[in-house]
Amino acid sequence: MTPDEVRRRCLALPGATSDFPFGTRTEAFRVHGKIFALMMGGPDARRVNLKCDPGLVPSLRDAYRSVLPGYHMNKRHWNTVELDGDVPGDVIGDLIEDSYDLIVAKLPKAVQRGLGWTPAVD
Repeated sequence: MTPDEVRRRCLALPGATSDFPFGTRTEAFRVHGKIFALMMGGPDARRVNLKCDPGLVPSLRDAYRSVLPGYHMNKRHWNTVELDGDVPGDVIGDLIEDSYDLIVAKLPKAVQRGLGWTPAVD
């Protein structure tokens, strides 16, 4: 998945916005002000930080050499995914959606309804 594809995928999610709170080299993707993805590297971005269910973190890191502990983030809850590594694009897309869902799940119910979001049923 290219940086532009990650950007489009993040911004296609309901209520998603982006900004550059840490300078021009790190783009933050937010929903209702809360970060769900950080793409590092400016125009030549090659890594994205994504929130992850702590129960899945070890298996993702074991399955893909390009999934690393979250750079400058809580390593228990965040992964850094190298975009030019061994993680397939559809998996990166799923990880983006999972990160968004983890953030939205913590927002007030009225905000969730406004986004048209409903929790996934396992």
